[in-house]
Amino acid sequence: MMASTWVSDVSADTPFSLANIPFGIISSAADPAPHAAIAIGSYALDLKLLSSHASFTNVFPALENHTEIFSKPTLNEFAALGRPVHREVRKTIQDLLSTETTHPEILKDNAELRERALIHRRDVRKHLPMSIGDYTDFYAGFHHAYAVGAMFRGPQTALQPNYTHLPVGYHGRSSSIVVSGTPIQRPHGQIIIDPTAEPKQPTTAPSRRLDMELELGCFISTPNAMGSSIKVTDAEDHIFGYVLLNDWSARDIQTWEYVPLGPFNGKNFATTISPWVVLADALEPFRTKGLDNWTPLQEYLNEGKEANVFDIELQVDLQTPEGDATTICTTSSKYLIWSFPQMIAHHSLGGCPMRPGDLLGSGTISGPSMREKGSLLELSEGGKKDVMLYGMDVRRFLKDGDTITIQGTCGSPGARVGFGECVGRIMSAMQL
Repeated sequence: MMASTWVSDVSADTPFSLANIPFGIISSAADPAPHAAIAIGSYALDLKLLSSHASFTNVFPALENHTEIFSKPTLNEFAALGRPVHREVRKTIQDLLSTETTHPEILKDNAELRERALIHRRDVRKHLPMSIGDYTDFYAGFHHAYAVGAMFRGPQTALQPNYTHLPVGYHGRSSSIVVSGTPIQRPHGQIIIDPTAEPKQPTTAPSRRLDMELELGCFISTPNAMGSSIKVTDAEDHIFGYVLLNDWSARDIQTWEYVPLGPFNGKNFATTISPWVVLADALEPFRTKGLDNWTPLQEYLNEGKEANVFDIELQVDLQTPEGDATTICTTSSKYLIWSFPQMIAHHSLGGCPMRPGDLLGSGTISGPSMREKGSLLELSEGGKKDVMLYGMDVRRFLKDGDTITIQGTCGSPGARVGFGECVGRIMSAMQL
């Protein structure tokens, strides 16, 4: 049973319980320079201030040679220390915040440091947690891949021949990854207004079919050398943690441009991630079996275990410009046919060097039922049907002023592990 915490305002339903301890980068009025923190209940614990305590290295011996690590503007250096260090640091923080802490003199009974280091989360600004050198988006959500394939190619050829043999992915654009709360501007691109016309005649205009995609993101911690690969059985040791991810998609731009080289401007204008990185260890209790893959795997993709994905309860809300909110999707992260270790093993198979801070996206996560579809493309059946919202409003794709909020949690009351919110509001396209 998870210990209780002495920190006030930690409700039973908070995603940031003592069982979680997610890491992020914050700034505050007292310290405007971005630096590390963890989330606990309604508070952020300032790790930069905590590391100023005279006994810091005694309590955190793994950080003896890294006393400035929580003063850095990203978590990259901390991530690069590896999973055993992440595990030890997380356990120590859990102890410091527990009612029966073995070091009450550090925080619990230290009023001066406690009042400075515990800051209400509404009073901090959250930043991108990592410096993201590279971003790869996969297509591991089986139900999404099948539904979209069937929509455009029919059910008999919904999945490409390679789909169950390898984790399909493409290289995204890291420069347009933004933290939750950042406004998202509707992109311009080439679109086909009349798809029946021949020959096809594109028009340059703002996207008319702007969509969201519900995904899980995975951050790399420790690197591999160029020319070497990461074994699927070792890949867990290269994972720092996870975030919620919204891979905004301009479907009309994407449809015209993606042949033959894949997504480009229809995807590269924005990707939103949640600000708190849930460490890999925090999600271990929620492992479950992924979707069955009926195809015999190449040996380098064989994990040798069934419980290779997580059962995270996911929810997507759409709020209109008038302020009315509707839950348009509830599903689970278990609906993946490929795990992140398999994605990492395939990504590095040819010797591609993975680096601390690299981000992998799962691909759109959808379940088998209509209420579990993780994109408006699926919910509207390709833009053919209205998605009903509160107050008899409808959507097929996103309008200016719409706000998408993604949430994800697992665990029982009092010991919930979650990500907080991944939020983005659509702004009008800029004038060309």
